Amino acid sequence: MSFQQGLSGLNVSAKALDIISNNVANTNTVGFKSGGAVFADVYAASLTGSVSGKQTGAGSTLGAVRQTFTQGNLTTTNNPLDLAINGDGFFIVGRSDGPNVYTRNGQYELDRDGFIITSTGEKLLGFQSPAAAGQLPSPVGGLKEIQVPIIGSLPQATGRVDIGGNLDANALSPAEAFPTLLGEDYTFPSPLGDPPTEAWRDTRTYNYSTSIEAFDSLGKSHELTFYFVKMKPDAVTGEGVNTWQVFTSVDGNYPLTDDEYVWTLEFNEKGLLAGEPTGPSASDLFDIPATYTPDAEQIRFYVDFGGMRQIGGPYLINELTQDGYTGGELAGVSVGRDGVITGRYTNGETVELAQVAIQTFRNPNALNSIGNNFWEATLESGLTAPIKPGEGVGGVISSGMVEDANVELTQELVQMIIQQRNYQANAQSIKAQDQILQTLVNLR
Repeated sequence: MSFQQGLSGLNVSAKALDIISNNVANTNTVGFKSGGAVFADVYAASLTGSVSGKQTGAGSTLGAVRQTFTQGNLTTTNNPLDLAINGDGFFIVGRSDGPNVYTRNGQYELDRDGFIITSTGEKLLGFQSPAAAGQLPSPVGGLKEIQVPIIGSLPQATGRVDIGGNLDANALSPAEAFPTLLGEDYTFPSPLGDPPTEAWRDTRTYNYSTSIEAFDSLGKSHELTFYFVKMKPDAVTGEGVNTWQVFTSVDGNYPLTDDEYVWTLEFNEKGLLAGEPTGPSASDLFDIPATYTPDAEQIRFYVDFGGMRQIGGPYLINELTQDGYTGGELAGVSVGRDGVITGRYTNGETVELAQVAIQTFRNPNALNSIGNNFWEATLESGLTAPIKPGEGVGGVISSGMVEDANVELTQELVQMIIQQRNYQANAQSIKAQDQILQTLVNLR
């Protein structure tokens, strides 16, 4: 009699129970992929010779343990560095003592140097450029350990101001609106009264004003106030109709009146700019006098009035921006669907710093599990080049979420019952053969 078939059945059932137990034990493991047993039968020609049709099976064996790489459910967390891949692919993690490894576990945090690390200290890899001194990196370049700078970049002086809105076409020039006070020949910002007063502080001496904060090379703030003054048309020639002048005051001081500081805006019959404003331009920048920045570089900027119009309606400024900022420190980070990591700094700036890389495999079942939710690539797994999230077959990133284990607990418990029954049945097979053998031994 042979006990081999029953013993092999006990062995594979025990291994199947090990796999099921491992799945159940990792129900709460983020990014875990459940495994399943693949069985194979065993035949030995030596049992009955090689006569076809008379082979007796020698039992079963465990052919492979195949992992199921289906998508797990996504659970929301409160950590913006908790990442989940919605689709195919793996995060790439660098190790100091071996080759890169791959994981679906996206639970990350920042270390003291700003590197994004796993709970066991390995560093997340992605695309990031090397940064020059005082500058922030950008999401370009080769595969590198992602580092989020804790300290922001150096201040940036204002180099451009954009102003857009509407100047009321029904408005009169100050000289026309207040002829008794200002006189027919008044021009902004001439002194008023006796004794002279600062006319530019009297709202009747100009039509509209708007202010914006600008920055010098040291990140120090300066207030720029723009005064819009409608010109009085020439009574004979009509010259100056639909024409406005824009004066600038720095830090609340007397407006700059030289031609190099004053813009002239001329609008056509449709209320649009008739051409480029005269005055400072992109090639002849507005240079704030150096006396306003004695300890910093002179502020030089371009003002774009392309968004201005003049139609009958209320005065409105709907666009007023500038590109300067002071220094700042990291206030928080966020990660987009494309894996781009954006840093938010205390100076109000948001900067794209890096981009998470993902790795896909032609045969993920050939990956070698090494624990801690890590896999190693093998020759059979079919390693490809790292890609950006959303490219090719790669999935996209869900920030503030983690991927749960794809273990179906109900299915695992049912399989546990089935393997338990199989184990009992194989034990009964051995018991039956033992009883038969005992009967033969007792024959006399």
